[in-house]
Amino acid sequence: MSTVRTVLGDIPPDRLGVCDAHDHVFFSSPRLPGEELCDAAAARAELAAFREQGGSGVVQWTPYGLGRRVADLPLLSRDTGVHIVAATGLHQAAHYSPELLTELRGRLAEVFVSELTRGVGTSGVRAGLIKVAGGFHALDAHARWTMTAAAEAHHATGAPIAVHLELGTGALDVLDLLCGESGVPPHRVILGHLNRSPDAVVQRQAAESGAYLAFDGPSRANHATDWRMPDGVRALADAGFGHRLLLGGDTTTAAARSVNGGPGMPYLLRRIRPRLELALGKPLVDRILTENPGRAFSVEWA
Repeated sequence: MSTVRTVLGDIPPDRLGVCDAHDHVFFSSPRLPGEELCDAAAARAELAAFREQGGSGVVQWTPYGLGRRVADLPLLSRDTGVHIVAATGLHQAAHYSPELLTELRGRLAEVFVSELTRGVGTSGVRAGLIKVAGGFHALDAHARWTMTAAAEAHHATGAPIAVHLELGTGALDVLDLLCGESGVPPHRVILGHLNRSPDAVVQRQAAESGAYLAFDGPSRANHATDWRMPDGVRALADAGFGHRLLLGGDTTTAAARSVNGGPGMPYLLRRIRPRLELALGKPLVDRILTENPGRAFSVEWA
């Protein structure tokens, strides 16, 4: 039976409920100094605020080495009543020291499989997805390395692969590598940040492949997000791909949290949800927030 692997154990897909399909409870990177998501009390308050808006599931895309604090996630999940899915994987090279990347050479897929099946570090908490990243309109050697390792880990476990698309670009190159060269079934691939590059043709081609398309990171003034997203989502739904769409908040900085005056996780349900309901109708938006993530992140675990 397919289940979603949360930090408190595996659950049936329909128990995930209203889901923020791409966000961060904890996250830190040398590229965002001073904006670390590392405060457990703030994380608890953010999850509680999301729960108050009707949310019940959050998929954390924070990968290996970027302050996941996986051991803290089970208590936060229990305290707030929000299901949390943790990630393994590796981000772009710029987020890591050269020494760490050298240390991982030759064993990256092994690390991913271990975190998916045995648990992250000594926490015993198992990851439920693999997160990797592409580059701007291209896949460099690092991206090809990490995606190849992700494909190996997928074949060993069945885990879904979530992909950060840099500024929303490179979706078709990612699919060529993961699905074409590496044999990952398209429905096991989740493409993130499609709203940041509102190319309707590429979005349609990506949807036709069978992959899931995540529209995430709303309310970022420097991206083509909120005001174009309803049209893009509606076009895909009208073309018959409503079952392949996901929504997420992608909170990556402390300033973006609602408890610090930003939009944060609750914004997805407080503002984005009713805006999309005007364009798509409530039944479809409900399915995008519940049924779709339940399918996208559920696995018959090997």
